[in-house]
Amino acid sequence: MTTYMFPGQGSQVIGMGRELFDEYSSYVEQANSILGYDIAALCLTDENQLLNQTQYTQPALFVVNALSYFKKLQEQPEKPDYVMGHSLGEYNALLAAEVFDFSTGLKLVHKRGELMSAALGGGMAAIIGLKAELIDAVLQNHQLNTLSIANYNCYTQIVISGPAEDILSAQHYFVTAGAMAYIPLKVSGAFHSPYMGKAQEVFSEFIKQFTFLPPRITVISNVNAKPMMVSDIPSSIEKQITHPVNWSQSIEYLLDQGETDFIEIGPRKVLTNLVQNIKTGM
Repeated sequence: MTTYMFPGQGSQVIGMGRELFDEYSSYVEQANSILGYDIAALCLTDENQLLNQTQYTQPALFVVNALSYFKKLQEQPEKPDYVMGHSLGEYNALLAAEVFDFSTGLKLVHKRGELMSAALGGGMAAIIGLKAELIDAVLQNHQLNTLSIANYNCYTQIVISGPAEDILSAQHYFVTAGAMAYIPLKVSGAFHSPYMGKAQEVFSEFIKQFTFLPPRITVISNVNAKPMMVSDIPSSIEKQITHPVNWSQSIEYLLDQGETDFIEIGPRKVLTNLVQNIKTGM
């Protein structure tokens, strides 16, 4: 079996898409029209230092992931058995599964990025070297009630989310508990947490104008680490904004289905490394 994986925020890098924009110029023109700016210039030069801002990062990665997938299909027309994406990357998985077309996906991602970037005052931190059970125990034992797990990336890389000041003050507790590293992330919001409730509410209304088709490739959901049915898609992409990304559980699900080749489609190999860590830790 083969699984294609699409990365999310954190995989962006200046220069991404360089070999794709000319070849897929019609998609680039669509993107420029929808977004109102030059997507190639953003990715290749980022003169105004916008690429790491959520409202720009998400559309940029969606476009580069999508063009990378189209290129992969050109080289290897046989489609994968499964697709999945990390957070934003899930929209590329849905595109690959033909749930919606490129322009619809980009409109969804554009709105999502705008809403998530508007939720200010939050923060996130990656905790390296502690398993989820111990992180939950630290949160509970020290009454860190404003913080919650946002990403189950692999067994020893968990991301927490919450108010920015609480993220910073919590570092002591996790280091004392044995964390190898506690890394505050360069984000403006408490993504994948209840603090994104307003963004989810507005996004829920926004997506009602779109039609979602039954997936033609099995898509593994971030929310519950199981295959998505067409009826699940609206609620799944809404919930994803406020719920944890269950990445390690999703990989476990696929490994339980049998021998699987995981292929990352995107600018870097962030997810490939996570899969290797999950396999090693099982």
